[in-house]
Amino acid sequence: MRKKPEVSLRARALQYLARREYSRAELRGKLLPHVQADEDFEQVSPVNLDALLDDFVARGWLSDARAATQLVHAKRSRFGTQRITHELRQKGIAEELISAALPELKASELEAARSVWQTKFGIAPHDEKEKAKQVRFLQSRGFGFDVIFQVLRAAGTEG
Repeated sequence: MRKKPEVSLRARALQYLARREYSRAELRGKLLPHVQADEDFEQVSPVNLDALLDDFVARGWLSDARAATQLVHAKRSRFGTQRITHELRQKGIAEELISAALPELKASELEAARSVWQTKFGIAPHDEKEKAKQVRFLQSRGFGFDVIFQVLRAAGTEG
């Protein structure tokens, strides 16, 4: 049985980027375990990994701004501003890029909350227990209380 050939760090990074956008920190985290694994074969170090990532940024293949934009567009119809902001921070996106995405997120948040609520529940809560359940659900999706109560008010209850 033939052994599968080792994939270079550069080729591995390109394979990841071919599938979707990654932030620099996220791609570095995915490649770091392979740096240690490859050390026996080619002298690759974390410093060389950073140089590789710098090269990818210079060529325009790796962009935190594109990664942030992709995540916002993918998640904004199902999640609130708080949840999306949290995910952006987890992926290592810079605060200034997050701040730039906030106005767009806030503008579409009420519409997204209504859509999520309509899909999950569709009818106004009939008692406090049901109302609490709907509030918790929307809160778990990252919507703020002001938006949640606007949705419930529009559905026929008071906030």
